[in-house]
Amino acid sequence: MKFFVDTAEIDAIRELAATGLLDGVTTNPSLIAKSGRDFMEVTAEICKLVDGPVSAEVVALDHETMMKEAEVLRKIADNVCIKVPLTVDGLKTCKALASDGTMVNVTLCFSANQALLAAKAGASFISPFVGRHDDNGFDGMELIEDIRLIYDNYDFATEILVASVRHTTHVLQAAKIGADVMTAPPAVIHALFKHVLTDKGIEGFMADWAKTGQSIL
Repeated sequence: MKFFVDTAEIDAIRELAATGLLDGVTTNPSLIAKSGRDFMEVTAEICKLVDGPVSAEVVALDHETMMKEAEVLRKIADNVCIKVPLTVDGLKTCKALASDGTMVNVTLCFSANQALLAAKAGASFISPFVGRHDDNGFDGMELIEDIRLIYDNYDFATEILVASVRHTTHVLQAAKIGADVMTAPPAVIHALFKHVLTDKGIEGFMADWAKTGQSIL
């Protein structure tokens, strides 16, 4: 499963990219606003930090303006992935961009039927929001299972990008289902490294090593 980080904070992206485990970045207007940075500037900087897809979202709601914004955004770098909402105009834009060879991430997916439409429109990625789905009384992981089944039935190339990931259990469940990608805030990705027994084991090793009075260097 590919790991994307969901943030526009440069330091956080740089730190995770240094691990060699980061495959891409997702952003949205809310994350850009939170960063306090210029949209074009921060997107260009992120694209230089990672080789994989960097999702940059259009803010228009009509197809014509979406296409104009996408034209500007995809000139930032070769690894820009245009992010569009799952609406009629968004999927119309997705179809046009995908036909031109542009990566497209269709966002704000909350049903398997929506995911089916996005795949038919040629989306590179579909972003079902599992956390928000859970918040509203539904089962976010059941949605991922449904999308996986449908995509496998028809051999769609669209990758399932699990979004709105709230905790490490979401990551584990998505991996077990067979999602292609997950995107999570930096804190969730860092939590994947953690286990109390790992910490305890290191503590014991270090204590025993100190008793030897030796040094490797």
